[in-house]
Amino acid sequence: MATTSPDSVDDGIKRSRILRQELQRISEQARQRYPILEHQDAIGLTILIGSAAAIVGLAVAYGYSLLPAWTVIVLSAFFLSLLHELEHDLIHRLYFKEKPWLYNAAMATVWLFRPNTINPWVRRDWHLHHHRVSGTAGDIEERGLTNGERWGIRRFFMLSDGLLALVLRPLTIRDMLVEYAGDHKLTGGAFWRGTVRNVLAYFPFGPIFIALWYWCLFLHADHFVRNVMGLPWEPSQLTVSALPILDFLAVTVLAPNALRVACLYFVSSNIHYYGDVEPRNVIQQTQVWTSAWMVPFQLFCFNFGSTHAIHHFAVQYPFYWRQMIAGDAHRVMREQGVRFNDFASMRRGNNWHSAAPVNNITPAAPASDAEAPWPQAANDG
Repeated sequence: MATTSPDSVDDGIKRSRILRQELQRISEQARQRYPILEHQDAIGLTILIGSAAAIVGLAVAYGYSLLPAWTVIVLSAFFLSLLHELEHDLIHRLYFKEKPWLYNAAMATVWLFRPNTINPWVRRDWHLHHHRVSGTAGDIEERGLTNGERWGIRRFFMLSDGLLALVLRPLTIRDMLVEYAGDHKLTGGAFWRGTVRNVLAYFPFGPIFIALWYWCLFLHADHFVRNVMGLPWEPSQLTVSALPILDFLAVTVLAPNALRVACLYFVSSNIHYYGDVEPRNVIQQTQVWTSAWMVPFQLFCFNFGSTHAIHHFAVQYPFYWRQMIAGDAHRVMREQGVRFNDFASMRRGNNWHSAAPVNNITPAAPASDAEAPWPQAANDG
């Protein structure tokens, strides 16, 4: 691990402060240009109802054979990504602050539509903690998504399934929980209550989702293999009765959520740095992905790789707001040293530092080099 001097830390903190001020200035200019941004509750409720209605509508259309399976899966995954971003904004209480019943109803709704995610009230604690300790051993949210893990077969599977990320590394999960409890100074009964709450974060919907998803995958894999081998497929009566229901759920709920989660986990766990970031140096916490080859992944997490770094400096702006200012924001982020398209970090286990120069980090561009909003035609990498 590379060492850092006090001067280096102070410089990073200074750059972070400058960047935060610039992003707030850009954001306020957007507020003045678009008065509708003053109505965040109305916008949030519209996104919530519109996305939920679209997902239900796609399911109904598929049930009546009006749309093919692949269309329903892709479009549902996109609308689910909107609900995920909405949950993220809700965690920061950017909507319905004066209406607790509506706030909690929205939190419950986004969870029900995304059953393979953790309890949003638990995630709220994890995420706010993430902002305080990003890149450290106690960052249970990002480490839970495999941030900091070396690349290999195990990480590949963990990225596709949040529960596998728990099962395949029990000792790491134990260490995460201990670090998290230490950061919160939990001891005695509070430690055990907090640990149990965190361990059960996926309950009750997560295990049900996983059971149905793998049951469906196993049945179709068994059918395929037997067909290739010329063997008869003789399913039980239970399977015959359940398969049409499983197939419907797979297309409308299971596959869209699995696709969305895999894309989000891949992007989020790799744009965050881990292990050797300087304290309070927000510039070292994240990078920005704008390369064209990342667009297929970004489509199902609402361009998270391009805009999430903005959030680390200015948490008070919703996800659609960050997308609106991305072009101007990226320009000032480059000027202050935020890295762009540092894909070599994947070889470093998401560390910030490297023993050798990282050749594919986009160099800082002059202030006049404005960057096009997502999706970007040219590859920055």
